[in-house]
Amino acid sequence: MLKVGVLGAGHLGKIHLKLLNQSPYYELIGFYDPDQKNAEKVSKEFGYKRFVSIEALVDAVDMVDIVTPTLSHFDCAKLSIEKGKHVFIEKPIAKTVAEAETIIQLAKSKGVKGQVGHVERFNPAFIAVKEKIENPMFIEAHRLAEFNPRGTDVPVVLDLMIHDIDVILSVVNSKVKSIHASGVAVISETPDIANARIEFENGCVANLTASRISLKNMRKSRFFQRDAYISVDFLEKNCEVVKMKNAPKNPDDFALILQNAEGVKKQIYFDNPSVVANNAILEELNTFAEGIQNNSAPIVSLENGTEALRVALQIMDCFNANFTKL
Repeated sequence: MLKVGVLGAGHLGKIHLKLLNQSPYYELIGFYDPDQKNAEKVSKEFGYKRFVSIEALVDAVDMVDIVTPTLSHFDCAKLSIEKGKHVFIEKPIAKTVAEAETIIQLAKSKGVKGQVGHVERFNPAFIAVKEKIENPMFIEAHRLAEFNPRGTDVPVVLDLMIHDIDVILSVVNSKVKSIHASGVAVISETPDIANARIEFENGCVANLTASRISLKNMRKSRFFQRDAYISVDFLEKNCEVVKMKNAPKNPDDFALILQNAEGVKKQIYFDNPSVVANNAILEELNTFAEGIQNNSAPIVSLENGTEALRVALQIMDCFNANFTKL
């Protein structure tokens, strides 16, 4: 078992503490939180050992789980890696691309592994269809959330849209060609709703919308490719795969047949895979432990997290020209 410690005991940090304590891959050593009042409360309520300094915690473990505010990700990761510890870093990996790239180089120089917490990669609905997503040419993603003051300290792109950015980058085998985006601040000082259009060198286009002021929650993406349409509902954890193939000469009475302008007939059929339920956060933590034990590449590498951050920041740069504040 890997000895693990958690930096940060806020809302998400407490979830990580609970899951790590249940995992067969880890021995939870304890946590550190700079908020003394909160740290005492968490320690008393759940019985986790509280450390009085980051250094003391890092020295006591094999892997550090960084669930602190984004502004402190770099300092926490740098300290941990320099002490030879593996790091799991919640998304986004860091505040800037320069910080993220430094984390990558430090990890390489110290021979430690790192993973970034882009949890939607471990969503059971996405896992069920990922292998069926082949060369998508148009992608549409909507991530809408009801207003919650807890998330307004960061722009909606880094809070919500970055999930879909990472998912899209994981399935489009091409470099980003151009980005166009706009955002509107309704309640916060930074955009609460944003839209981005990402064009890739291979011709694929992704249209992303993220909002934290919606009346209902939605986390859905649609992937369109030659002879197939794939829908993933990350919130409801279900998926749909609609495929087309050349229609047989004598289709049965219940076959769904389409005929295009050239007279070519296609048969529509459904190829919906079964979705195996899981806890996505526990899954990402457990697979990271397996990667450390087997010396294999993490599913969401530090490089993956850096590219997602790079695109997110490019989207935010577009706001400088198009940003609207109501």
